[in-house]
Amino acid sequence: MVPSGHLVTALPDAAAGPAGIDTITLGDLTPDPGWRRPVLLDRELIVLTTGGHGLAEVDFRVLPCRPGTLLRVRAGQVLRCTLPQLDATVVRWHPEALHGLDVDADDVPTWVQLAGEDEDAVINEVSQLTVDSRRHAGTPAARSLLRHQLTVLLLRLSMLPSGAGRAARPEEDTFRRLCREVERGYQHTRRVEDYADRLGCSVRTLTRACLAVTGRSAKQVVDERVALQASRLLTATDEPVARIGRQLGFTEPTNFGRFFTREVGVSPGAFRAAREQPAPAPVVRPRPPADARTGAHRA
Repeated sequence: MVPSGHLVTALPDAAAGPAGIDTITLGDLTPDPGWRRPVLLDRELIVLTTGGHGLAEVDFRVLPCRPGTLLRVRAGQVLRCTLPQLDATVVRWHPEALHGLDVDADDVPTWVQLAGEDEDAVINEVSQLTVDSRRHAGTPAARSLLRHQLTVLLLRLSMLPSGAGRAARPEEDTFRRLCREVERGYQHTRRVEDYADRLGCSVRTLTRACLAVTGRSAKQVVDERVALQASRLLTATDEPVARIGRQLGFTEPTNFGRFFTREVGVSPGAFRAAREQPAPAPVVRPRPPADARTGAHRA
């Protein structure tokens, strides 16, 4: 095993392991050393800060990072960090890599500052996974080994103090179910009635659950999810604004423009023009499911 408290850094050109699991450095996530634009992620990430002090933006939420800071970033989210002020090891995997294993990666907090025995244990898990993903690449047992190592890491992170394992209230369960349905359907409908029909409950039940968990209505939760996706695509891609609107169910660009301006406070064009500004303040209101699905936003 790797000595506790010492992190092995991944090779810059680390290839994806046989289970779709590997470790890389933070700088390998972007070709731009200044990281002027967010990166739209296609894999699941655990980011463990190993050196420096700076900021990370996850879906436009600015989070402080220093040695021991851990971020859980999901496929489909946008990420930007302050380079070269920060060094970090990134564990990444395809969502299907954990299929069939008894672990829910959504139980890991979005942000946590590790310390003491928790920090030592996580560093050791990440270091061993890094070593094994390189050392055993191509061996028949490597896929199973890496999948189980990642499972152990995620389980350890889900068991951190500050509310892990707390039984969910009925409203929280309803809210999570709504969020899952919104993920599947936000490109096709923004009608709360459609989601209520899919979940077999009333609009009033969904609104009551959303108000209890987030302080916002079900309609606001759905619209914020659409606005978040629009913001991701506007900042991390060069897709035309009209095409982004069509992807999100708006047949007319003017309707998309009015919707985005109402939700975010600026037009799609202005939002895109500001994407390369260093360390901007959050523009889109934080998406409420982020903390609800991962437990507390832990300090």
